[in-house]
Amino acid sequence: MSQEIEPNSLTSQTTPYNQLNFQQKQQRLKELAVVFLQLGLIAFGGPVAHIAMMEDEIVKRRQWLTREKMLDLLGITNLIPGPNSTELAIHIGYEWGGLWGLIIAGLCFILPAFLLVWFLAIIYVRYQSIPQVEWLLYGIKPVIIIIVLQALWKLGRKAIKNIPTAIAGMFVISAFGLGINELLLLLLSGLWVMMVKNWQKNQTIGFFLFPFSSLIAQVNSTPEYSANWWRIFLFFLKIGSVLYGSGYVLLAFLQRDLVERTGWLQEQQLLDAVAIGQITPGPVFTTATFVGYILAGNAGAIAATIGIFIPSFIFVAIINPWVDKLRQSAWTSGFLDGVNAASLGLMAVVTYTLANAAIIDSLTIILALLSAVALLHFRVNSVLLILGGGAVGLIGQWLG
Repeated sequence: MSQEIEPNSLTSQTTPYNQLNFQQKQQRLKELAVVFLQLGLIAFGGPVAHIAMMEDEIVKRRQWLTREKMLDLLGITNLIPGPNSTELAIHIGYEWGGLWGLIIAGLCFILPAFLLVWFLAIIYVRYQSIPQVEWLLYGIKPVIIIIVLQALWKLGRKAIKNIPTAIAGMFVISAFGLGINELLLLLLSGLWVMMVKNWQKNQTIGFFLFPFSSLIAQVNSTPEYSANWWRIFLFFLKIGSVLYGSGYVLLAFLQRDLVERTGWLQEQQLLDAVAIGQITPGPVFTTATFVGYILAGNAGAIAATIGIFIPSFIFVAIINPWVDKLRQSAWTSGFLDGVNAASLGLMAVVTYTLANAAIIDSLTIILALLSAVALLHFRVNSVLLILGGGAVGLIGQWLG
């Protein structure tokens, strides 16, 4: 009889999940839950910071994955829609604990932010008419604009790689103003760059998400009637199924569909939702929780959260076994380049619109300029900047 492997032994650390005994499997799943709950509670600073924390915890401290494997998983998250850091957490869960690990890691990473944003949404809906809250958000919004602009600049340096991607970005900026559906813009940009990049190569297109994306793109308008939890779920399910790039790209979809097309959301509320998403840990996509609560209460918050995140779990479960092949595909990388450039264009348009609503007087101009200096030159943490902006807003109210 072979000697039983202790859960914390080196052997169990390197043994595939499906070869462990029942107790060892339970131990791994508990470890995943603890690690990703902790990360979900402290993961401030956006996707880049989240990924750095995961690398430190998973690769350096616990040695669950090699750095090479982590980089492969990070690369593949860019090839599928959804929030990158959340999908990386889900990938790690799948690698370390199978399908149960996938579910546990993803849920535990999302849960703290979801509960906190839900709580803040309840307070916001009840007290948003109180002057203190209005002034708090008044000071936060100019800071948010600068943070989004910094993200736009950083992403732009990576997304605009060549002439085809530059053309894709400019095309989206122009076409978005003409009212063309943003999902169609993402799809066309991806196809454009992919075809240009591979024009002279004799390869077969094998990117299975194309027909799915085309189908989703045909759903190009949100129904123009009152919001309920089911319609909110379908809207955010659509977004979670097709949204590439930073969580900030979510703003483009919310602006177009919920502010402009249906009027379910006011531009002021969208800015407030962004602010809440920034001052809470975890995925920026929990902005959906805040929006869902504003539109349809508790049921709306739950429906929006499930809708926007569930595609990530499904995509990771399907894609993970194909990581190596997709990573090397010229067609998928070309499509990704085009979609990233298009996402950048969407971000640019919406940032301009939100800036007009947030920077409205001399105090907000000064706040924006000081935030830019603090963020870009002194590299002050964005959470501290947001808290500082809120404090300035409150002081402004007290001073009259």
